[in-house]
Amino acid sequence: MKFEEKVVKNEPRYNGAIIDVYQQTVKLPNGDLANRDVVLHQDAIAVLAITDDHKAIFEKQWRAPIKKTTIEIPAGKVEDGESDETTAVRELNEETQYQATKLQRIAGFYSTPGFANEYMTLYMATGLKPVTTKLPQDDDENIQLMELSLSEALAGVADGSIEDAKTVLAIFYWQTLNK
Repeated sequence: MKFEEKVVKNEPRYNGAIIDVYQQTVKLPNGDLANRDVVLHQDAIAVLAITDDHKAIFEKQWRAPIKKTTIEIPAGKVEDGESDETTAVRELNEETQYQATKLQRIAGFYSTPGFANEYMTLYMATGLKPVTTKLPQDDDENIQLMELSLSEALAGVADGSIEDAKTVLAIFYWQTLNK
């Protein structure tokens, strides 16, 4: 069975600081035409940072699209010219003021492939130590750090207080390490 759709028209609708939005007309494998709304976003990373006392570092922050506070693991977009690993080191510093003696790639995934191309790479950071040179947080970030044990994090997923997909994925990965 053929799946690939061919773009026959690609109209820009919005070009922003974080995303670009296009309306595409595509030719389906059966020859019919269909419309697709497509969001282009830079790749991103997320970091499951585990402390020496076996807790993970989480952030509370406001998320405008859903109009509420979320609990998430540190994350951020890959800047032009940066590798994913360099971004993970930078974001861990900016958002937590920690550096890791071990940084391990866990998985890569598309965050919302139904309409966006964002590809996120999940890392696990261990052997955390305070950084010697602190990088500033982004000007528009207002985060509160918190540490949770695995059982507390799993309870947050179960009770709905942790709903962010990358964070839920990271927590379930963490759980597999403790079986």
